[in-house]
Amino acid sequence: MIELRAGQNIALTADTVRFTARTTGTVDLGALVVGEDLRVRDELDHVSTTRPTAPGVAFAGGALDLTLSQVRADAHAVLLFVTAGHVLGGVTATLDENGSAAASFEITPTSGESAMLCLEVYRRGGGWKLRALGQGYDGGAVQLLTAHGVPATAPAPVPPQATAPTQTAPRPVTPAAGAPLEVEHGLQRMWMIFEDAARSAAALLSARDYAAKRLDQEMSEAVSNPATRNTPAADTARAAAQRRHDELVGIADADHRRDSDQLGHEIAEADAVMPAALASWLAPAWTTKAQRSDGIRLGELYALDRGALRVPYCVPVPLNRPLWVDTESSAAASRVVGALLARLVAALPDKPIRVDMIDLSGGLRGLAAPLAPLLAGPVISDHGEIATRLGELAHAAELAEIAYHSGQAVPPSEHRILVAADFPHGYQASDVVHLGQLMVRGDLIGLSMVIVGSGSEFADGPLALLSQSCRHLPTIPGTPLFDPWTGNAWELDLDMLPAEPELQARYLRL
Repeated sequence: MIELRAGQNIALTADTVRFTARTTGTVDLGALVVGEDLRVRDELDHVSTTRPTAPGVAFAGGALDLTLSQVRADAHAVLLFVTAGHVLGGVTATLDENGSAAASFEITPTSGESAMLCLEVYRRGGGWKLRALGQGYDGGAVQLLTAHGVPATAPAPVPPQATAPTQTAPRPVTPAAGAPLEVEHGLQRMWMIFEDAARSAAALLSARDYAAKRLDQEMSEAVSNPATRNTPAADTARAAAQRRHDELVGIADADHRRDSDQLGHEIAEADAVMPAALASWLAPAWTTKAQRSDGIRLGELYALDRGALRVPYCVPVPLNRPLWVDTESSAAASRVVGALLARLVAALPDKPIRVDMIDLSGGLRGLAAPLAPLLAGPVISDHGEIATRLGELAHAAELAEIAYHSGQAVPPSEHRILVAADFPHGYQASDVVHLGQLMVRGDLIGLSMVIVGSGSEFADGPLALLSQSCRHLPTIPGTPLFDPWTGNAWELDLDMLPAEPELQARYLRL
């Protein structure tokens, strides 16, 4: 049997596996059948004592049985968890294959958790793998379930600025902030690499932390007795403690280097075949006929304390959440905005592209000329003209929503891109309302929205709602982003459009 560490994964070979958990006190087992966004499709994907079965998942006494071939085909993973009416003590989660224990995972709660995600059984390629999670929730079962999309008994009210009119038919929902996106094809491959990198990093940090805590404990024990503190025996104990620490850290570092090397190879292989919108600037896709993509690349994630691995950071297109480039100067971020536009243009080459640009300070003036064939109208440089342009877009989105609810909706025939620079300076309250409406309904007209401006925290009101709903892209080095699986910090090195005019023309596909 393999004893897993947090973030570690192994391949599964059996079609039927069994989840059990052991701890002090009484606990309830549960399972969530989730998609790529780690959220359930509906309440039927939540298996509990009151709803004991779902396709491929069923209670069996004090255990949960999974028949992997029967899990719904569009599910990405099954999350296995425990909940209790009290603070959890240490939890030992075990997974059996063919009646024999295949892996166990020791979890020590540290923050008063009463619910714990223990293990994840997830698809990879044509098979299944097991991953140790150990993610606790001090808010108990309610917090765990709502975090993964299980409907609450009474839905929380949504501020009116962020809502569309009451809907009578289902439609796509923007994932909650911090959750990984529902993706497929090239974008899915990039997110699977990112997830594996995040899990490997979490295992490394967990091992380093454990080794440091054990070293501190053993060093304290070596000097705890004043009578032997300065004896050769104490020196030997200290040396042995340091050696054990170094061995643990060495093993963890070696495992992480191995994982990083493998992921580096996967990234290079993917870059050679990805469509341009998801590829690096030097990839062959930029010199061949444009291919449709389901996502765009924003830049590379890295962490200097965890080695040289750089992981592409990608999101879906059309953008299901506005991108907000955090900067005090639009001019300083113009090449970042240019890179985003180049990839948005390249992502959907089979659709007409129309770009609306608000540039009050002239900071993006250098992009206006190469983008001229794609502009939907003159670049807006006067704040008094913002309301008209945004109002036109918001009205088109409203008409599309009316058509949607009347059963007459048609897929967007074009890809609209809105760049709102110098935000929020010079924008009126009505402009913010229009942006909020486009954030909710813009997908119905194929709109991708990029906001460029101050990312200062807004206390409340429409600005705060808009800011919280965007995906913020920091331009200041040292600003952390946190991965959605382990919550560990990464830095984002945003891609920038090359400065040379001939390269700009190539990457903007003009």
